[in-house]
Parts: sequence; structure tokens; C-alpha cells
Amino acid sequence: MPPTSCGDPERNNGAARGCLIGIVVVIACLLLFMVMAPGRSCSMFSGGDVTASTHTREPLSASAVNETAYYTDESGDWIRSPSTLEQGLRAFQEKTGVQPYIYILPNGTTTSTSELTKRAEELYDTLFTDEGHFLLVFCDDGNGSFNCGYTAGSQAKSVMDSEAVGVLADYLDRYYQDLSLSEEEIFSKAFSSTADRIMSVTTSPIVYVAIAGAVVVVAVIVVVVVRRRAEVRRREQEHLEEMLNTPLETFGDAKLDDLEEKYRSSSSEQ
Repeated sequence: MPPTSCGDPERNNGAARGCLIGIVVVIACLLLFMVMAPGRSCSMFSGGDVTASTHTREPLSASAVNETAYYTDESGDWIRSPSTLEQGLRAFQEKTGVQPYIYILPNGTTTSTSELTKRAEELYDTLFTDEGHFLLVFCDDGNGSFNCGYTAGSQAKSVMDSEAVGVLADYLDRYYQDLSLSEEEIFSKAFSSTADRIMSVTTSPIVYVAIAGAVVVVAVIVVVVVRRRAEVRRREQEHLEEMLNTPLETFGDAKLDDLEEKYRSSSSEQ
């Protein structure tokens, strides 16, 4: 009887194993990237990547704020599209209950953050009649960098604590370095992004690493199981092919030999 072919399970299973191993490698690379990716630098208030929000904050009630305008541009050339600026500032207020206010000084006025902070404290009572505002005094140095001072009303401080200010600082630095953004967009995106981050608790990177690690472990287990099944199938296939390739006469001769031996034994006993 000619050999019978039933396909090549080893080749098919090898392809499957190769695919799974490839998935494991990709996941491992992503895991390594998550752990090793460098954070963005920050020149104001804090360094590294955007500060994490570690606790829950409650927005202020609407009654905490006597609404005002959103900015003063003493430089005269920073804000050309008020609607673009105010879009992000309003989004910040809607989520936090705190009304933000940006006071922009002419470029190069000062590089002293303590002076800018003092200026913010002096301006607060002049500009507002409540304790629900956050005032940011901003000054560009004209050389590709900036400095800020800030103050917040007593109620606003429950939301804009030091951690939240650090988040705002990081976003300001990030968007300031993005040359594709207009001046209005820098502030708008910085405040809206800050609101999104500080009004929720930031998930620790360890959680993502743990999830990725678990996926890798599961993938490895799957690979091991597939390999074991492939080995069992390979052995079964070899046994089947061995049986199919064995001539039928072999089976017949063996039976005749057994029968002959049986009769010989019987004759000798008689």
C-alpha cells in the first residue's frame, strides 16, 4: 500500500507557535517602552513628566465664584483670538468650579517668580470679589522661556493645591514648547488638560506594567500548551503513518505464525 499523506501538522503548528511568539515579543517590547520611555522636561515649578493626580478633588459650587473676564493682556500682542483662549478656560471652570484668570505682562518685564507671585497677590483683591478664582501672572522672557507667579482664593485652594499647580505647570511647559500652537492655544490646552487630570486620580504606571506582564505570562502559557499539543499530534501522526505504511501481509503472516506455533505445541504434548 502506498504511503498515505495526512498533511503536515508540524508545519502548521510551527507557524502558529511562531505567531504567538511574535505576539509575546511585541508585548514585551511595549512593556519595555512603557517602563523606559523618558518623560518630558519642565522648566517651571517641577520637572519630569506631567505630575500625577493622587487624590480626588471636589469642584467648587457655582456660588463660590462671582464671574469675571478671563484674562488681561498687558503685552497687547499675546491674545488675538479671545474665543480660542476662553474655550479652554471655561472648560477648566466647568470641571473644577474654579474660575481661572491669566494676567500677561509685557515680554521681559521680569524673570523673578517671587516678584510675579507678589504681583499676583496684589492683583487678586483688585480683580475679584470672591475666593473662588485662580490667578496666573505670566511673563515671557523673549528668549524662548517664561516665568509665572500665581495665587488662589481660599476656596479655590481646595482644588488648586500644590499638586494641581504642578500639573498646570507641566502642561504649560509642554504646550509652550509645541511650536504648532498659537499663544491662545497654549493657555487653552494647558488649563483644559489640567482640569481633566486633576479632577480624577491618575492611574499608576505600575498598573499598566502589571497588566502587560500578565498578558505576557498568559501568552507564554498558551505557547507552551500549543507546543505540547503539537508534539502529541506529531507522535500520533507518526504512529498513524507507520500503521498505514505497514503491508497487510505482515499482519497476516504474524497470525499464521502464531497459529502454526500453537499446533506445534499441541503436537509435541501428545
